[in-house]
Amino acid sequence: MKVGVIQFRPECGAPGRNAGKIIDLLSRERADLFVLPELSLSGYIFESREEAVSLAQTADGTEFDGISSLASERGSTVVLGFAEKCGDKLYNSSILLAPDGSRSIYRKVQLFSDEKRVFDPGDRPPEVVAVSGVRLGMMVCFDWIFPEVARTLALAGADILCHSANLVLPFCQDAMITRCIENRVFALTANRIGTEKRAGQQLTFTGRSQAVSPKGELLVRAGTDSEETLFAEIDPK
Repeated sequence: MKVGVIQFRPECGAPGRNAGKIIDLLSRERADLFVLPELSLSGYIFESREEAVSLAQTADGTEFDGISSLASERGSTVVLGFAEKCGDKLYNSSILLAPDGSRSIYRKVQLFSDEKRVFDPGDRPPEVVAVSGVRLGMMVCFDWIFPEVARTLALAGADILCHSANLVLPFCQDAMITRCIENRVFALTANRIGTEKRAGQQLTFTGRSQAVSPKGELLVRAGTDSEETLFAEIDPK
């Protein structure tokens, strides 16, 4: 199975342009599974909850149609993070776009720092999604620091943890090696790069997207400040 991790810099406040960039990145090479960063369509720092709502999508939103069509055409599964509107709730979510056109959602449970002033915490536990005989579990960024999230997915039968992230701390990439050893799973961590300075904050994202084996082997790892698509051949069985 060929898996890909895409590391790039989303443009703040530009869902349409970011979606177009994602389609371009996905179209360059084929893989069975791609994982992209957290909040890939909107950027990370919001001036207010109202701004985040204005840049958010619904789970069935047309913003995903082009990505979903490409995934179906190429037989790929694509996982990416986005701001999800659902009624009066706003979630920091991950969407899985399967080759058959179906969509699955995970809503981030463990919100980080100022995310709590913008987003509602996830309202259901993480679940495993079976696609083409492989069992996939989604995590979003700060979920990494709580061993229970990865363990919940492993106990539910996950083969691969699809981990969309906007990491600013230096610890996660090494900690995910431990999560793989603890739970005997693969993990694909897709982080972003760049610096955002908005709403009185300045955050620099750490890059170093990676793929890790169930034995804790680092299969591939990106640099800290470059847009990269990394690939690994794995055997989920």
